[in-house]
Amino acid sequence: MEQFLRKAKDASRVLSTISGKEKNRILNEMAAALRNNTKDLIEANVKDMIDGKKNNLTSALMDRLFLDENRIDAMAVAIEEIATLKDPVGRVLDGWITEDGLNIQKVSIPIGVIGIIYESRPNVTSDTAALCFKSSNVCVLKGGKEAQNSNEAIAKVLQATLRKNNLAEALISLIPDASREGVSKLIKMDKYVDLIIPRGGAGLIKYVSENATVSVVKHDKGQCHTYIDKDAKFDNAIAIAINAKCQRPGVCNAMETLLVDRTIASDLLPKLKIKFDKEHTKLKGCLETQAIIEAEHATDEDYDTEYLANILNIKVVDGVDGAIEHIVRFGSGHSEAIITENITTTEQFLNAIDAAAVYVNASTRFTDGGAFGFGAEVGISTNKLHARGPMGIEGLNTYKFKIYGSGQIR
Repeated sequence: MEQFLRKAKDASRVLSTISGKEKNRILNEMAAALRNNTKDLIEANVKDMIDGKKNNLTSALMDRLFLDENRIDAMAVAIEEIATLKDPVGRVLDGWITEDGLNIQKVSIPIGVIGIIYESRPNVTSDTAALCFKSSNVCVLKGGKEAQNSNEAIAKVLQATLRKNNLAEALISLIPDASREGVSKLIKMDKYVDLIIPRGGAGLIKYVSENATVSVVKHDKGQCHTYIDKDAKFDNAIAIAINAKCQRPGVCNAMETLLVDRTIASDLLPKLKIKFDKEHTKLKGCLETQAIIEAEHATDEDYDTEYLANILNIKVVDGVDGAIEHIVRFGSGHSEAIITENITTTEQFLNAIDAAAVYVNASTRFTDGGAFGFGAEVGISTNKLHARGPMGIEGLNTYKFKIYGSGQIR
């Protein structure tokens, strides 16, 4: 592991010599290579899908794992979009001259070597590799064992493009030891690794956060809520709620709990149930919800569970104050939404809710690097420091101060 990471560290110095124009050309070649190798990538993915069925992976995990021609093309498009973004490296973020005549410039620089630990989704391999390359960082990738064949095939295509351009494969690589012991070593290699980004289940995040000596940016669970206020437009509220839960239930920005103002619950909930029944959504609710519509009983454990499946908790609350109280207790700092036409209520919700993304009259499904205009994302950071929300190329840079003097001493 140490020898492998030493190569990654050495390779990071090479990236600093590559121009933004050159990086973009190589990224577009990577996108073309993915399309040209679609058949091989699908064949590798089929192996993972077969193993996934044997290992009884959930439908949500199987959906995340699956690759077809359209998804591979989407991976290529994401890389092309990243190539069109402004180069984040070397930008002068601020500058000033001190009383002593020192010219100080605050300049953006890459973080260095970034270890990314993730589960299920093979597209994360290409997305994160491209984001790191664009921001002049080396990426060391550890995907889930359920996607091992797919991840290896994608990495092989990207590395072939690097070799074609006389660049080291170590710029984009999968760790040689993908076991738990390998991960344990990786997150303690602070001599070579500058940042760890874990994205996955609560167990993975907890383990990395508690055991890493390398700095960590957490991409924790998406315990997302949508609150429908008494001043909401019902048509908007129903459409947004259905989209937030049902459009793709197995992703972190999907709604897990729907909160409904008590004053409209008896009128709105039956309308919502008709729509959710058409989507085959399993409903769980509080006692007040169960008194209005048919639903299983929701416990505190349910309200704290990220289902990543077509299952929805419903809770009737006492206005916006009740909604805020529930979200403060059960939210994970990911994405929260309010549906209302009341400006005062809107501002109260926006100011009181502490999450990376807070929506008004829109679905939480928009918390995504592509939807935010970042091209793609390394993940959705629930941290408060360094980066928060969809983490694109800007979040993969830090800065240093360049100070120009003319003989000053202190």
